Amino acid sequence: MVAMLLAIDIGNTNIVLGLFRERELLHHWRVGTRRDGTADEYGILLKNLFEVVGIHPSAVSGVIIASVVPPLQPVFEELTSAHFRLGPVVVGPGIRTGMPILYDNPREVGADRIVNAVAAYETYGGPAIVVDFGTATTFDAISAKGEYLGGVIAPGIGISAEALFERAAKLPRVEIVRPKAVIGKNTVGSMQSGLFYGYLSLVDGIVRRMVQEMEREPAVIGTGGLAHLILASPRRSSTLTPSSPSRASRSSTTATANPTHRELTERLPLPSTPGYTAG
Repeated sequence: MVAMLLAIDIGNTNIVLGLFRERELLHHWRVGTRRDGTADEYGILLKNLFEVVGIHPSAVSGVIIASVVPPLQPVFEELTSAHFRLGPVVVGPGIRTGMPILYDNPREVGADRIVNAVAAYETYGGPAIVVDFGTATTFDAISAKGEYLGGVIAPGIGISAEALFERAAKLPRVEIVRPKAVIGKNTVGSMQSGLFYGYLSLVDGIVRRMVQEMEREPAVIGTGGLAHLILASPRRSSTLTPSSPSRASRSSTTATANPTHRELTERLPLPSTPGYTAG
């Protein structure tokens, strides 16, 4: 039996799990994050997910955890020990990924940003920019030598929308979608335009400025739970391959043992190239 790896990406909004057999992603799940969830509760959920696809936990020979929710890291470490009889690899300061972290304080770099940077460099080489569309939107820069240079942290589109809904009492809640036109003809359309195109312009503007500070034209890669909002716009290339944060987590594990591993991610055209537009 070929050994399997379980990659767990614990985000503020969702927990993404990927089950790999060597380089192949066999199964992929996304569940809501509950900060007060216990190891037993998450363990039952995971057991049920495994049962649906006919896989026994004993088939898993390795687990890697990347978490930006501190209270849940020990919960999943306990889960891993109880249900898989394994000690997980935890992505964090000191993990050997082979990528130098050129941050003032490397311990400040979140696990999600580390795995994104490693996966991007392993896939496309450098220089590169990774845009992670999650609860927060992060932009991370990797040099041509494979060094983590730093980046940008901005509010995610969901956070921006919630702030608008909560602070403007007369405005209704609206679905975040791409409007057909920028100029809205009603309140709902105007709000959707502001949220979508405002967010798209934020992404475009930050990427443009990051590109100007880099040594040469980088690959620009998109990932994260809300990436579909941007990647569904006309600027998206028809050759893009959907990916998940669990792939990036797996890439960090493999990079420790095999620096030549490649993982797929979403790639965006540069703002300066044809097809990369705000609408």
